Amino acid sequence: MERQDVIILGGGLVGLTLGIALSKHGIRAAVIDPADPQAVLAAGFDGRASAVASAPWRMLDSIGVGELLAGKGCPIDAISVQDGLSPEALMFEPPADDGALGHMFENRDLRIALDTAARAAEGLTLFRPLRPVDVRRDLDGVAVTLSDGRIVEGALLIGAEGRQSPTREAAGITVARWSYGHVAMITGIVHDKPHGNVAYEIFYPSGPFAILPLIDGPEGEHRSAIVWTVSAKDAPAMLGLPDRAWQAEAAKRMGALLGDFRLASPRSSYPLGFHHAARITDTRLALVGDAAHGIHPIAGQGVNLGYRDVAALTEVLVEGMRLGLDPGDAQLLARYQRWRSLDSFMVAASTDGLTRLFGVPGRAARTVRRIGLGAVQRLGPLKGRFMAEARGETGKLPKLLEGLAI
Repeated sequence: MERQDVIILGGGLVGLTLGIALSKHGIRAAVIDPADPQAVLAAGFDGRASAVASAPWRMLDSIGVGELLAGKGCPIDAISVQDGLSPEALMFEPPADDGALGHMFENRDLRIALDTAARAAEGLTLFRPLRPVDVRRDLDGVAVTLSDGRIVEGALLIGAEGRQSPTREAAGITVARWSYGHVAMITGIVHDKPHGNVAYEIFYPSGPFAILPLIDGPEGEHRSAIVWTVSAKDAPAMLGLPDRAWQAEAAKRMGALLGDFRLASPRSSYPLGFHHAARITDTRLALVGDAAHGIHPIAGQGVNLGYRDVAALTEVLVEGMRLGLDPGDAQLLARYQRWRSLDSFMVAASTDGLTRLFGVPGRAARTVRRIGLGAVQRLGPLKGRFMAEARGETGKLPKLLEGLAI
């Protein structure tokens, strides 16, 4: 029988980060995940990359993960938003002394750093690869029976298994969800021109085309990741194209931004949808990351929303336990619910609105969008608000997102 303060189901980017953050503050935590770490950490670039906004980056740095990512991330010094290849672009570019808007990492590098930090963390127990075969929650506590027969007991259960969270479903939590009728195609490229640490978000009626800067490769080659959104009805044909034909179609949407390029990783894809849990807590239960909310990748805020959850929940639990409260106390969960529900909904709603706005076809809609981009470019306060959102610095920030100790 294992006894923990907190049991985390799901050892992805968000679940492991939460486990590390809690253990750094003296809270005993267990992470249970069915994935084999060796398979997840296998060598090779698969084209998947994540933008870590500046506020979550401060948290990763403060819990000891940042030093393990030194030299692995590409700073995002500017974000260019444009309607097609129109010269009318909205450029988010903070002052030089204000730091980068975020950093782009290959997902594999993030996973390796988190795995290394988690293995070294005192008070963090990893059960991998193991499945929870029975989960019991009641007013007195939580008990999880693992696929190897062991039982882990705790005071609080965290659902961090992603969009299809069985923990959320078992709790009977209602979820608002819809499909965008879009598929995101992902790959990595090597290109002639340097990207200048600029991320491009190019909007087309069929969906956004994002070019995300990565650090140069070992031979000095310039690299970026592509997230290309197409309608679901066109996706089978696009995904079925040979690499050369697919690359030619991508070149039409990139223009001459990065010069000639070639694919540097396998292509992959996933359907795009929106979901938002009506509540993120239940009896001795809290949801984090995609288990709580899933948004369109249009603004690169998916994993950052999860990191905001981690920072808020860690602060709530640490402060509550210092007062002598049980980590599963209903007062603490109510505080987490209040703190995160509005912020996550506002981010989700804004990304959904952008997706719909830029998806309206026709010349008139295109003209309105370009006028709007120009207006935001000229209005300092509004542009500043957008940059703060990109950094993950809106709303009441948890201490970890400010780089402060709890």
